[in-house]
Amino acid sequence: MKSENRLFFVLALFLFAMAGLYGWWTTAAPREQSGHHGTEWIGVVALILSGLLLTMIGGALWMISQRIAPRPEDRADAEIADGAGDLGFFSPGSYWPVGLAFSAMLACLGLAFDQWWLVAVGIIAVLVGTCGLMFEYYTGTRRGAEH
Repeated sequence: MKSENRLFFVLALFLFAMAGLYGWWTTAAPREQSGHHGTEWIGVVALILSGLLLTMIGGALWMISQRIAPRPEDRADAEIADGAGDLGFFSPGSYWPVGLAFSAMLACLGLAFDQWWLVAVGIIAVLVGTCGLMFEYYTGTRRGAEH
C-alpha cells in the first residue's frame, strides 16, 4: 500500500503545482491573446479539487497501510517468491459485470441526452447489478461454490 499512497500523493502535489501555474498563466496572459482579463478560476478550482481528491485517496491508502502487515511490494528485502500464492477468488462465469456495464451505459446515455428518466433507470439497474454481483455466491445454486 505504501507505493500506492506515494503515487497518489505525488500526483496530488503535481496537480496543486499545476493549479498554481495555471492561475499564474491565465493572469499573466495578454488580453489580446486570451480574450479575457484576470485569472480563469474554473480551471484553478478544478485542479485544486482534483488534487484534494487524490490527497483523500492517498490518505486512505496510507491509513490502511498502517493497519496491515507490509506486503512484498512494500519491502525492499522481499523476494519474488514472497508474492506467490492465491491472490483471491475471481468468479469465472459471472454475467453480472456485463449487466453492470450495460446499466452504466444506460445511465450515461441518459446524461448525454438529458433524459432523466433514463438516468434513473440506469442508476436503479446499476444498484441491482452491484447487489447481484456482491451476493452471487450467497444465494441460489452457487451458494458456497467459491472454495
